[in-house]
Amino acid sequence: MAGIEHITVDGEEAGMRLDRWFKIHYPGLGFGALQKLLRSGQVRVDGGRVKPDARVQPGQVVRIPPMNVDAKDTKTGPIASKDLKHAGDGELLSRMLLHEDDKVFILNKPAGLAVQGGSGLTRHIDKMLEAWTSKKGEKPRLVHRLDRDTSGVLVVARTRGAAQKLTAAFRERDTKKTYWALVRGVPRKHEDKISSWLLKEETEDGDRMRIARHGEEGADHAISYYRVLETAAQTMAWLEMQPYTGRTHQLRVHALSLGHPIIGDPKYFIDDHNWEFPGGIQKRLHLHARHIDIPHPAGGRLKVTAPLPPHMVQSWNLLGFDETSADEDQS
Repeated sequence: MAGIEHITVDGEEAGMRLDRWFKIHYPGLGFGALQKLLRSGQVRVDGGRVKPDARVQPGQVVRIPPMNVDAKDTKTGPIASKDLKHAGDGELLSRMLLHEDDKVFILNKPAGLAVQGGSGLTRHIDKMLEAWTSKKGEKPRLVHRLDRDTSGVLVVARTRGAAQKLTAAFRERDTKKTYWALVRGVPRKHEDKISSWLLKEETEDGDRMRIARHGEEGADHAISYYRVLETAAQTMAWLEMQPYTGRTHQLRVHALSLGHPIIGDPKYFIDDHNWEFPGGIQKRLHLHARHIDIPHPAGGRLKVTAPLPPHMVQSWNLLGFDETSADEDQS
């Protein structure tokens, strides 16, 4: 373990986000660990405290505290499917951790991991959270959900009081949730509101949501907003989507209702004979909970961004999409 180091930012790193700078220089340091070092002031830039999204400039000096991140047994990087089967609950949760304080955990849920139990499920986050039960015997609590195949930001309360406040924030819609999706084709309107009524129906493949007919009993009103961030010719579009309501499969059904289903969606992607699935893109759901802005139980706002899952990173690289360009609004 080395002592304190001071590293000078070089010219090629101008404008780079500090968290990405660390990813290059210290690939073994997880994002959650970096956040702890920044919050405690152990990592500083030119002697001052900074946030992970701060932009570094040539000549600035980054203070690096003693860290043991070069150990060969350090598990970092994306969580693979084999990890979901074999790694311990505490280890997996630690690798998902984006933010931690005495009230809240925020995780980057991998695609394919269920949030809650169901038939045939042997592993899900709700049960895994037992590994983080406090010394007082208090297990962290879920305050919202993500679909199993959707990756990204998942908020977990550490205490009962925090859970009540966070649950109220979701119920009262005092949250701003931003999702990224890759869809087939390009919507005619590059920015719009989608308002419809959704109804759950049972099918041979399990529950499925559909757009309800006017006055149909049991339907719930659903509102989403979207805008096109970038396109790949007229073949596919990268959408930023924001659900105002929180209905089951809402964004997935709304994308389908536009005529532009989300790539790789096992329930709602309908084949089009005039459209060929691009080579090099995995047939996995391309929907990611990218960012959340939520009231913190102790006051103020908590804003957290989750890195893309590996299959979406692969698609973004293939299509030439630059994820940093869309993050300017979140910084």
